[in-house]
Amino acid sequence: MTISAAPNPAHDLQGRLSVTPYIPAPGHTAVDFETRVDFDRLRAYRLARARAALEASDLGALLVFDVNNIRYLTNTVIGEWSRDKMTRYALLTRGGEPVVWDFGSAARHHQLYAPWLAPGNSRAGLLGLRGAIAPEAGLMERAVAEIKDLLVQAGVAGEPVGIDIMEPPFLFELQRAGIRVADGQQVMLDARQIKNVDEILLLSQSAAMVDGAYQQIADALKPGIRENDIVGLAHKYLYEQGSDDVEAINAVSGERCNPHPHNFTDRLIRPGDTCFFDIIQSYNGYRTCYYRTLNVGSATPSQRDAYTKAREWIDAAIELVRPGQTTDTIARAWPKATEFGFATEMDCFGLQFGHGLGLGLHERPIISRLTSLENPVEIEEGMVFALETYCPASDGFSAARIEEEVVVTADGAKVLTLFPAQDLFVANPY
Repeated sequence: MTISAAPNPAHDLQGRLSVTPYIPAPGHTAVDFETRVDFDRLRAYRLARARAALEASDLGALLVFDVNNIRYLTNTVIGEWSRDKMTRYALLTRGGEPVVWDFGSAARHHQLYAPWLAPGNSRAGLLGLRGAIAPEAGLMERAVAEIKDLLVQAGVAGEPVGIDIMEPPFLFELQRAGIRVADGQQVMLDARQIKNVDEILLLSQSAAMVDGAYQQIADALKPGIRENDIVGLAHKYLYEQGSDDVEAINAVSGERCNPHPHNFTDRLIRPGDTCFFDIIQSYNGYRTCYYRTLNVGSATPSQRDAYTKAREWIDAAIELVRPGQTTDTIARAWPKATEFGFATEMDCFGLQFGHGLGLGLHERPIISRLTSLENPVEIEEGMVFALETYCPASDGFSAARIEEEVVVTADGAKVLTLFPAQDLFVANPY
């Protein structure tokens, strides 16, 4: 089947995906005897999507600082340490080629190893490292002058420039230079929401790595091990498997399960505990958000009942996923906040939840009773998103948390996350 059969200029870049009962996860390496990820096609597809989204907007250019957007536009990335430094940025003008400003010698590296960038479009740049170098040093003023010159050359100097995130002093400098600023994040999210076959294969491979991490966790989950021990074990396994960023791992056990704290501690895991984990990591930039709930040695009727409800809620949501469906319908399949112990939907946001996955952890669509009932989004073929449910147990402290990642195909949802989850998994039963 084809992920998107609609005629469009990027159709050949969309690729084809053979869908069996599940999406393939073909392996990390390139081989001559199978069709796997085509990185040239991936790079061309992402840039074509961004150009199309820009053309469909009222913007003359996109100026991005979000590292996921930089990667999508320029197909470049440096260390994960750069994510919060606000020092890399990229520009795409209507009809132009992407330009990326990088940290020192990284620019030279891209000149040597990223031939898809036009000559001269990988440049060294520095703005101030989130204020560590004061604006008075003039770095931002020089950067804005360079950007304005490129806008003039592209013939879009009088049109708005779409921005995703930036430091306030840089915004002020753009305004002083007479550059009109608008919201560019919505344009980038428009581009990123439909995945091609290569993105889907990378997301599937990323999920397969977490399948293995959960087997490691299930084997190790015994009384006396701590939440942070599990986190360390999973980090080690995932980096050995080729992860480029283990962004976060929630490890929550025992009385910490209700309410959900969204973190981990050094708590000792005890016999009969319910434990749930969320593994957020990426392979070639493509992320997982993948919860599983396991009990230690045994499980009570209360714990099993909570798990059964959480499973019913997630299955009901998955059943509704298909092209043309809207997110409000999926959100209504989940209980209201008041039905599981919360006063408002804001109080429990993220517990019954759906969110797009790709280079970013939270892409489109976002699905929740808080936002989707009045602002529904249509589900489209080629979307990839995670669905999460949570159910507190009647014992007052345990809870179940389940998450599945799905690809939207013409035939409905195909699940990427395959570690067993139909029934409560009891690790190392007594």
